Amino acid sequence: MSEFVIVDDFEKFKIAFLKQNAILNLISKNEEKFLYEKHIYDSLAIKLFFDSYKIDSGALLDIGTGGGFPAIPIAIEYPNIKVTALDSIKKKINAIENIKNELGLDNVIPLCGRAENIKYNKFDIITSRAVASLEVLLKYAVPLLVKGGYFVAYKSKKSEDELSDAQSLLDKLSLKYVDCIDYTLPLDEVYERKLMIFKKS
Repeated sequence: MSEFVIVDDFEKFKIAFLKQNAILNLISKNEEKFLYEKHIYDSLAIKLFFDSYKIDSGALLDIGTGGGFPAIPIAIEYPNIKVTALDSIKKKINAIENIKNELGLDNVIPLCGRAENIKYNKFDIITSRAVASLEVLLKYAVPLLVKGGYFVAYKSKKSEDELSDAQSLLDKLSLKYVDCIDYTLPLDEVYERKLMIFKKS
């Protein structure tokens, strides 16, 4: 994967995020040292999917967004994508609200709640990173996808096992596993990552 150019908007995001992290401990102090490599860069790996599938607009839901990953980096990089950042923990959503306001991100909608309680919204793309098993995520995500929409799971080494466990669900959910995009994080230690792409038929 080619290097992403870190521009001023991401430097502003780093400052805003660290300000919130000092108050709320969204990630550990040790993880702060690798904010770009492990969190921002990882979040922006979705560029590999967007570029390949010619996506640059639409409505996106990020389930279990935590401190705003991948929701906020996606919103910064793709201003034409309306990003709903969903988490059940109020303090995390408050932090995202503060970051949104500080950066002037009009395309971000912070939402406190659970995916299973969203009844009416339908999304073109749903993402989730480091939240739950694939099987659990699919049950939450697929009912909220439009027909032809994509679910993108950020996964690591155990992804094939998780896919095997979820296989029986795919037909039930009218879902097709269409792609797996491999990438590594820019760290001395090798961090192998995957984007698992599913499409609702």
